[in-house]
Amino acid sequence: MLTVTVNGVEREAPQGGRNLLSYLRFDLGLTGTKYGCGEGLCGACTVLVDGQPFRSCMTTVGAVAGGAVTTIEGVAVGDTLESLHPVQRAFVEEQAMQCGYCIPGFVMSTIGLLNREPHPSAGQVREALAEHMCRCGTYQRIERAVERAARGDA
Repeated sequence: MLTVTVNGVEREAPQGGRNLLSYLRFDLGLTGTKYGCGEGLCGACTVLVDGQPFRSCMTTVGAVAGGAVTTIEGVAVGDTLESLHPVQRAFVEEQAMQCGYCIPGFVMSTIGLLNREPHPSAGQVREALAEHMCRCGTYQRIERAVERAARGDA
């Protein structure tokens, strides 16, 4: 068995080539991370591994052994608006979601971006979000939410 820390809890995970998305959703019941395309193209399955965004559908459990995985369930400290992660609050305040399916991936990539670059330029924001797909088309609101979070206004 492998050891993986998920949302601050050390877990045993099966060895082999199983993808991280399946492990999170089916073994741990963490369904906030979404299955979109299964090819790493849409961004719906994005999680953080040691603070940086990874496509969980294209990452094996073995590749993150010994690392710290954070899913969307692991970023808020409670159920109220005030207890949300600042990036989540910014998304709510900018009304950046419609159906919400893609939003967990956008949030995780935004947190990863702000971990690397606390004050990103507009170009850096667009680049970080370019690998995500939103069928509802809320890209402008999502960009505003990222900018709000970077300013610390959420």
